[in-house]
Amino acid sequence: MASDLSSLLRASKALTSHLSRPDLPTVNLTLDQIEAQSRKLASKQGDNATDHDRATYLLAQAHVDAPALGISIAHLNPATTFTPLQALQDTDVAGFVRYAHEQNIIATIEEARKATQESFYRFLEEKERDDWEERKKRIYEQLGDRLGTGDNQAVNDLKRSMHGKSLLSASTGPAPSLQTQSKMLAYDRVIAELNTARLRGISYPIVHALLQASIQIQASNQASISQPVAQIPSIFHLLSKITAEPPSLPPLEHASAHILNAPLFERKYARVYLEDPDSRQAAELRKQIAKGAREGLEEQYWDVVERTIQARAMEARLGGDPSIANKIRAFVLVRHYRGGEWEDRIELVAGQPLWAKLFYLVRTGHVREALDEAMRNQQAIEHREASFVSHLRAWVESPERKLPKPHRDQVHALYNAHMLHSSATDPFKLALFKLMGKIDPGRRSVPQVTVTTEDWLWFQLSMVDEDENGGLRGLAEVLLTYGERHFDGVPGQKGARRGVWAGVLLMCGQFERAVAALWEHPETEVEAVHLAIALAYHGLLRVPSRAETNDTTPLSLPANGPPALSLSTIIWRYVRQFVKMDAKEALQYVSCICLSADQGKGVGKEQVESAWELVRRIIVLANPGAAWEELVGGFRPDGTRFSGFIEQCAPLLKLDDLKQYNTQILIRAAQHSEENSRIAEAIKLYNLAGDYNTVISCLARALGNTISLPTSDENARNIEKTASEILRHYERTNRATGKERDAVVRLLRVREAIEAKEAGKPELALEIMEATDLIPMDSDVSKITHRAEEFRDLPEAIQRNLQTFLTLTMDALASVHHKIKNSMSADATKQMTLASLRKKSRSLMIFAGILKYRMSPDVYSYLARLDVEIAL
Repeated sequence: MASDLSSLLRASKALTSHLSRPDLPTVNLTLDQIEAQSRKLASKQGDNATDHDRATYLLAQAHVDAPALGISIAHLNPATTFTPLQALQDTDVAGFVRYAHEQNIIATIEEARKATQESFYRFLEEKERDDWEERKKRIYEQLGDRLGTGDNQAVNDLKRSMHGKSLLSASTGPAPSLQTQSKMLAYDRVIAELNTARLRGISYPIVHALLQASIQIQASNQASISQPVAQIPSIFHLLSKITAEPPSLPPLEHASAHILNAPLFERKYARVYLEDPDSRQAAELRKQIAKGAREGLEEQYWDVVERTIQARAMEARLGGDPSIANKIRAFVLVRHYRGGEWEDRIELVAGQPLWAKLFYLVRTGHVREALDEAMRNQQAIEHREASFVSHLRAWVESPERKLPKPHRDQVHALYNAHMLHSSATDPFKLALFKLMGKIDPGRRSVPQVTVTTEDWLWFQLSMVDEDENGGLRGLAEVLLTYGERHFDGVPGQKGARRGVWAGVLLMCGQFERAVAALWEHPETEVEAVHLAIALAYHGLLRVPSRAETNDTTPLSLPANGPPALSLSTIIWRYVRQFVKMDAKEALQYVSCICLSADQGKGVGKEQVESAWELVRRIIVLANPGAAWEELVGGFRPDGTRFSGFIEQCAPLLKLDDLKQYNTQILIRAAQHSEENSRIAEAIKLYNLAGDYNTVISCLARALGNTISLPTSDENARNIEKTASEILRHYERTNRATGKERDAVVRLLRVREAIEAKEAGKPELALEIMEATDLIPMDSDVSKITHRAEEFRDLPEAIQRNLQTFLTLTMDALASVHHKIKNSMSADATKQMTLASLRKKSRSLMIFAGILKYRMSPDVYSYLARLDVEIAL
């Protein structure tokens, strides 16, 4: 084959040997250059049909069918040109496997991509649906119908409103059930006592007070107790241990004792909790949270031990020894002794399950008793596990339950040598070694030891080390991946427990998420509010800024910051259920919003402003009456002012002085009341704030709006009564003089004229209207014109009721005219009186003609018709 190629190469060179010249250099062309030269030569040849015919003829002589061959070439598929007709026997197995592996990887990636895309869109749809349901739920709440069923009173109130200016009056919630009301009352007393202590400047053990209230609720509703309520006392108990709050305060021996000696609970942890989470103080706080949660679980488990022994006294065989070690011995006997023998893997040391006893002593928080028990059996223990007692002593004596490095290294060595790969090791001994050495914290369960959720959580908290694996924050991240259903179960299914997830979040320092977990379920909303207040009181609640606050859920989860909970949102949604009936109690809760006033970056100031807004809302929504005046204050019959409950709570609401109270609360609440057609309350609020000119202006507007209403209208009568009382007081003290006060006087006189006319006394009605000097009654046209021009400068409340004044006066004139005309008096006197009436009627029509365009055509026609009757 090689010789053939060589000869072919020599022959090709021989083709151009006659053209070569040694004196000239050779030119080497590339393939692209050769192709270009070929196309250039081909383009010089013209399209000669004769040459084509000759070529066809020449090929035909050689038995070549040129047209058929051209068609075959045109239909040639170059993709299969080099495909063999028979399959080749490929023996490259490694290449085949590699190719197959690559194709499998590509297919797997593609399938994963499609699955991820479908999962993302499915999650997006579910999230949008959930957000819409949550938003719809909150809208229903805002309109007063929590479940969106039945008659919506708020919407009906809005439809009945004349102007529909504000939804504020419809922002109350549905009335709670009787059982919920009793629960709310139990907690209300705690909040009232808290605020009393805050006003006195002393601390208050709020968590223990809430704990006692929850226990009372549980006892009173024992017959219908539900699982969520059953979990609440344990949550408050855990919080009491986390905050290190004592059950009660020592008595104060003298007035100044609390200044130096009493503990300060309010906002105790706020500075550390709200600032840098990576600081040393923040790490110490997380250690305290983990320690408090662990101690709370230990106390709860000790209660389980005692109740178990009491319930199964025959099996426990406690005897006459009431010691802690003997109770643990009895408990171990009940739990792990079956049918005359101990459970599998229970190792007996000195004839007793010593490892189990030691573990349960540690589990219930009795570490000193565990050390004493180990010392009593030291010889037997050292025979099994050398130096165990010395390691246990070092662990117990450590304030942070952390072994020194030499001890820890030895514990790790013993664990790796004897227990790690042994399937027969006593599980309680394994747990003890893991606890002392904090060994392998990633393996979070020990069979036969962490059998309940509380056992598992206690074990995690005991293994937490702030210097390793992220500490408490690392544990929180792990727990958040499990989610609510892992701990609470599926709602409605057997074994589901509501409230466990909130306790889990509380124990790992996720306080805002814990409150939100309770708030998401209607049966635990009451507890969520009070848990949030207790956390805020101790400074363990972070609230969001106004920009971060979510309209649909109180929990905010910013991408670049820790969670935050809107305390004002949940408090308002809670108190609006009873704000109308018990505004004073609603104010107690709103005062707690200002607990977060010290939060930085302007958030504290926003919280105070939110509290002020809710106070104003309470004033507007509260039922009028004596209770309303107790809330805002008022005036006694002798004119002296008395303060209301809001003013008494001014220190809690961060109101510095009376001026700020008047400006931020009373005047703005009065404006809201006026917008919501609560004119009487608005006038009283302006009066309390000392804004006397606004009081008169508001009275004038209100009287202008009600002057044409029937005498039977109760609202109009209340406004007139209030106006008369305030006017007498202002006249006595010479306040708010001017056009507006004159307008109020005139409008009240007009109301007297209307009542006189309706009582059948047209003469008195006409006399009163003449006394108001609103309508000129003399025949001097120039004076009438001047009075019409002056009318344009009168207050708007007067101008708006022009046609009311005119029709009332004309009706009185017509009635008097008819009465005089049909009387039996002397003819001369009668004619004189009738002429006077005609003169007054004509003056009224001239005045009305000048101001004709300020009234409807029907009114003017009516006046003209009566004028004609009087003129006849």
